[in-house]
Formats: sequence, C-alpha cells, structure tokens
Amino acid sequence: MAERPARKPRKPHSAQVVRTERLTPHMQRVVLGGDGLTEFTAGTCTDHYVKLLFGPDGVTYPEPFDLERIRAEFPREQWPVTRTYTVRHWNAEHRELTLDFVIHGDEGLAGPWAARVRPGETVRFMGPGGAYAPDTAADWHLLAGDESALPAIAAALEALPAGTPAHAFIEVEGPDEEQKIDSDVTVTWLHRGERPVGEMLVEAVRALEFPEGRVHAFVHGEAAAVKDLRRMLRVELQIPREDLSISGYWRLGHNEDGWQAAKREWNARVEEEQEGAAPAA
Repeated sequence: MAERPARKPRKPHSAQVVRTERLTPHMQRVVLGGDGLTEFTAGTCTDHYVKLLFGPDGVTYPEPFDLERIRAEFPREQWPVTRTYTVRHWNAEHRELTLDFVIHGDEGLAGPWAARVRPGETVRFMGPGGAYAPDTAADWHLLAGDESALPAIAAALEALPAGTPAHAFIEVEGPDEEQKIDSDVTVTWLHRGERPVGEMLVEAVRALEFPEGRVHAFVHGEAAAVKDLRRMLRVELQIPREDLSISGYWRLGHNEDGWQAAKREWNARVEEEQEGAAPAA
C-alpha cells in the first residue's frame, strides 16, 4: 500500500497591529496589517476564523518564528497557546484583517491582550478556517448567537443581498453592547442583564413564527444554549443538517483549552442523542 505523503507543516502568518478601537464597553477591535499578510487570503465564508498564538510570559522564541521548531526544541509548557477569533472583515486591497474581541476585564488571555495591545506590535496566527456563508438559494435565513458569534453574524448579514428575508437574534449584556451593522435586516438585540447566558436567545428563537420555505441557519454561542436550539431545529422542526451551521463557540465554566479538548466528544454525544431522537423523514 502506498504511503500517505507527509503533511506539510502549516506556516503561521505574522502581522502588525495597525490600530485598535473600543466598539462597546465589552468589545474591542484590533486591525492587523503589514507585509506578513502578503500570503494571507480569505474566501467567501462569513465565519472565517484565525487562531492567534500567545507565548507564555517571559518566553522568547528564535527568529524567524518556526512553530515546528518551537514544538521540537521547547518544553510543552513553553509552547504558544491558541485562541480562536472570527474574522470580522478582510480588506484584500489594503491587506487589513479586522478582529473583534469580547472583553471581561482581566479575565482570559486574548481579551486583556486586545485591550492593551498597541499599534506596531507583532501578532502571529494560523488560518483562516471557516465553512459557512449564507446560501442565497434559501427562502430565508436564521442567525442567532451571543457576543462570541456577533462578528460572524454581522459579517453574514452584511453579505446578504438587500431585501433577503432573515431573522437575526443577538444576545448581549445590555443596550450599550449593541453595534451598528451595515445591513437592512432588523436585528433583535436581547439584553440579558443578570439572566444566564443564552437563556433569552433560546426563548427568542423558540418564540419565532417560522416563515414558510427553506431556512438556512447559523446558530453559535454558549454550548448549552446551542444544544437546546439544535434540538429544536433538528429534532422538533426536522431541518436538514446541511441547512444548519450550529455549534458551541464556548462553554460556561471552561477556558478555550478545556473546551477545545472536550468539544469533539461533546458535539458527538449531542449529535448521537439528538439524531437518535429525530423522527424518520
């Protein structure tokens, strides 16, 4: 049997911070640019994402930056860790990459970094990945998520042709967290206040009177809320799997390392439970 060719090592992109902007009290924008983005490109997916690389404090890596060499020569605890963020916008003409970060004070890794980073600093990342874009052949669109999905939902809404029927629900902490989105779709902003994350989102989607015709849905956010909505869409409404982009971007009580380690098993278990419960077509 012929041997499978060795996988070509992925090369990180290197960019510089061009500018930053606080969009809302809890959302920070960071725009990247520079010659290191010469080979970067993003396609038509509106959920494109990149994986930012963060080295531990006090650790310096040799130049040129080589992730394979680092993993071969440095102890594991000194390897860069990754944090995943949606591409809010890619300007191919000016080669500028816009990323938006949810900020919760000093909590987490990428959020505090985004709040303090300054123009000129170097950023390294892998990507892009992504698989979803609104299907213009669908009769209508459903987009639902919390702050973590806001950049992708906004990108999708801005990609929809004017007049496209769509319902968009975005759950945020309060009215100060609403953002301007360049779309004629009316967004239903859900202000949860002290309520549990995702609770209002689930209620709003369940209360929606679904229009006739084929829906193309994008539902992402906190894993438990997404699990509930997946049951509704797949099991109760029997929407075909290929018409759904749905998964948990994060899980309450887990950082990204912990969630990514458990996510595949969680998703497989949820799918097995819900697909087994789905009535035969």
